[in-house]
Amino acid sequence: MIRLGNVEIENPFLLAPLAGVTDAPMRSLCKARGAALVYTEMVSCKGLYYGDNNTERLLMIREDEKPVAYQIFGREPDMISFAVKDFYNRENALIDINMGCPVPKIVKNGEGSALLKEPDLVYDLVCAAVKASEEAARENGSGIKPITAKIRAGWDLENINAVEIAKAIEAAGGAAVAVHGRTRDQFYSGKADWDLIRKVKEAVTIPVIGNGDIFSGEDAVRMLKETGCDMAMIARGALGNPWIFEEALALWKGETPPAKPTIEERVRVMKEHFTDLMSVKGEYAAVREMRKHASWYTKGLHGSAAMRRRINSIENPGELIREFEGLVNK
Repeated sequence: MIRLGNVEIENPFLLAPLAGVTDAPMRSLCKARGAALVYTEMVSCKGLYYGDNNTERLLMIREDEKPVAYQIFGREPDMISFAVKDFYNRENALIDINMGCPVPKIVKNGEGSALLKEPDLVYDLVCAAVKASEEAARENGSGIKPITAKIRAGWDLENINAVEIAKAIEAAGGAAVAVHGRTRDQFYSGKADWDLIRKVKEAVTIPVIGNGDIFSGEDAVRMLKETGCDMAMIARGALGNPWIFEEALALWKGETPPAKPTIEERVRVMKEHFTDLMSVKGEYAAVREMRKHASWYTKGLHGSAAMRRRINSIENPGELIREFEGLVNK
């Protein structure tokens, strides 16, 4: 078993939090194929405080995807504290603070990766979260929900400070830190700096989760070996490819990885994913969300480019499923 605070997980491969992607259907698919821990989409502390309906939807957890980590974002210690205490009435395993999101609308509010420019505030936010978690555990007579954080290498190439930020998180009582090896300015371009992840691992005693450029099971295992990190967090590599966890798990155990999924298997899982999306979000939203998932599932398949062009105008669930099934006969 691998530990994150008092949370035990079965292997070192985690599904990263991805806005607009890691909803309950996506998390369930990855969990069923070996993801040891899955994360929700980012949850706004302010949205939670003010009772935003969309925020409540993001917090839905199902039995088949546990353990689940809630990921929150914000820059006010009191809002962070409120969110942490609220979560003690829910079924999440731990709470992760986002300090790495590069999206402009998040950064302009001083949240996400903008926090990398304020190490003292990083310390204060984690302190507030840890204190709130301890207080809530006492009040509820339950175990403490660990507080972790996800960061980037730094703000830009001239300000690489992941080691400093990780030390602040550790000093504040954080149970682990996830490190994406790119700066905020890089977004998802260039190459993730795995050597920096190794340096963070060497600088702190809490578990370190490596993230960035994991697109195969082999990459995930190599991340562990080359950086010495405790866990590997898979993000874009899981898009349309929940089987990446099966591959990583087999290689980690020294077993022969399963064969790549056939077209028939891809279509079967696409239909499963779509059906689940409809049950959770209704037909209208599910059709539109499944369009992007279909582009990921079918990348590189014969006839998929033409299919992707067609499905952008489809609004009927049955018609979308027929497009998926048509791939089998290409």
